[in-house]
Amino acid sequence: MTTIGFIGSGNIGSTLARLFLEAGHDVVLSNSRGPETLSALVLELGDRARAATAQEAAEAGDVVVVTIPLKAYATVPVEPLRGKVVIDTNNYYPERDGQIPELDDESTTTSELLQAHLPESHVVKVFNNIYFGHLGAQGRPEGSPDRRALPLAGDSDDAKVTVQGLVNELGFDVVDAGALSEGWRFQRDTAAYVTGQDVHGMREELAAATRYADTTPEQAAAIAERGKAYFDSH
Repeated sequence: MTTIGFIGSGNIGSTLARLFLEAGHDVVLSNSRGPETLSALVLELGDRARAATAQEAAEAGDVVVVTIPLKAYATVPVEPLRGKVVIDTNNYYPERDGQIPELDDESTTTSELLQAHLPESHVVKVFNNIYFGHLGAQGRPEGSPDRRALPLAGDSDDAKVTVQGLVNELGFDVVDAGALSEGWRFQRDTAAYVTGQDVHGMREELAAATRYADTTPEQAAAIAERGKAYFDSH
């Protein structure tokens, strides 16, 4: 049994907390508003869930999930995460996060920003390309023919193995996209973003990904339309 700490307990965080509890783990939840605001969620989740500050959740977690608006990444506590595996679910939305020049010019990625903030942690990017409702409902037993695959990126092979095992427990296959610098391949508004694929299909989506600067308006429109069609059918 592992304790999973959460820095952020919104739609993705609370959904993951439920799934990890069902898989037999303990969870420690935090948000920016204080533990007392999580009392209803903790009551719903049961005895193996508790609320804490972000510092306390980072200290308690064997693995810690960071699932907050990207603009707040620099508030993530550093010291208690040293040496730990940190799961990053974040996406960049300029309308929410403000303009971040190094993301706008594609000289880095969202998870590389978090890794630079946490230089002695092992950041793994996953769960950013799935809608929280689908995350909660689409997990399937290992070997199921309709099992969905989620992409993953990270610079530590050992950390990726740890996270792949956790993702598998939640009912999803994993496709390793490579280093954190390859995380752009499944970021917002790419073909691999919020559309369901099996392992083969996800590998194809990742291989075919294009940088924002190289994406034509026609390609962008096609990606958006396919994403809408997927949501409408699920």
